[in-house]
Amino acid sequence: MTHKVLKNDEEWKKQLTPEQYNVTRKKGTEMPFTGQYVNTKEKGLYKCVCCGNALFKSDDKFDSGTGWPSFTKPDNESNIEQHDDHSHFMQRIEVTCDKCGAHLGHVFDDGPNPTGLRYCINSCALKLEKESS
Repeated sequence: MTHKVLKNDEEWKKQLTPEQYNVTRKKGTEMPFTGQYVNTKEKGLYKCVCCGNALFKSDDKFDSGTGWPSFTKPDNESNIEQHDDHSHFMQRIEVTCDKCGAHLGHVFDDGPNPTGLRYCINSCALKLEKESS
C-alpha cells in the first residue's frame, strides 16, 4: 500500500512555484512548448514534483509534437491513477499521482507502439532525476 502524502493548500503553496501549484493542485495546464522537459533527451527517471513518486522513465519518452512531454507508459502502473475528465466540454482521461493526488496531465490512445498510448504530461508536474554517468 502506498503511503499517501496529505498537505493543505497553504503547505502546497509554500513548497511549489505558482505554476506548479496551479497545474498539480488545481488541475491547470502549462502552455504548450514552454515546459522545461518538452525537448529533453537526458536519461533518467521523471518523478512527481510534489512528492517524489517515480512516474516515467526517459526510455519511454517520445516527441509527440504536441508541446508537452509524452510517454508511452508509466514507470509503474500502480504509481499513477486514471480518472474520467469531462471538463472543458471534452471527454479525456486524467492522470494523477497515486501518492499525493497531483494532476499530471492526460492519457490518449494515439501513441506509438508498443502501447499505442500517449501520456501527455505537464513538465512542471515533473522533476527529472538524471542517470549518473
